[in-house]
Amino acid sequence: MRIVGGTFLGRTLSGPKNTATRPTSDRVREAVFNILAHGIDGLDIEGARVLDLFAGTGAMGFEALSRGAKFCQFVDESSEARGVIRQNADTLGVIGRCKIWKRDAMRLGDCAPQTPFGLVFCDPPYSKGYGDRTLAAVVGGEWIAPGGIVVLEESESTDPPLIAGLELIDQRRYGDTQAIFYRKLLIEMKTL
Repeated sequence: MRIVGGTFLGRTLSGPKNTATRPTSDRVREAVFNILAHGIDGLDIEGARVLDLFAGTGAMGFEALSRGAKFCQFVDESSEARGVIRQNADTLGVIGRCKIWKRDAMRLGDCAPQTPFGLVFCDPPYSKGYGDRTLAAVVGGEWIAPGGIVVLEESESTDPPLIAGLELIDQRRYGDTQAIFYRKLLIEMKTL
């Protein structure tokens, strides 16, 4: 596994020692970041605050840092995953630009007093309904800034969850994986 773009281009990331973590492939990561850079109006990774949920190795967050994001908060319940993330942060020299949290991504609570994030990656175990619950927690806890982008990685056979407050803006398939892109609505429509 390696960084596919930005200042850390070509740098190798440590991976998991077991199969409990399924890192996003280099190919999928490169495709997602190409879409983020060239296919989504209003998104600027440069200077962004990034939230990486079910972070695993941290590959998505480190890719964002490599491409100019100013900060990434990694969230994973696994102590092994958090250890790999810490090792990768040390190797890349970005430990001061990130935080690593042990937390259930489906029960995030409120973001405040932190500033909401402009870019959120969510890569839960496939086909378990965790994506739906996590996206609802992200919106409900105000973790994503208005106009911010959420990228959900799921099984190619999973229907994209429809979450109040998020607009589905793109969906791409790569083998058995799909990347689903959402934008946080600037103003949520209230029903009368």
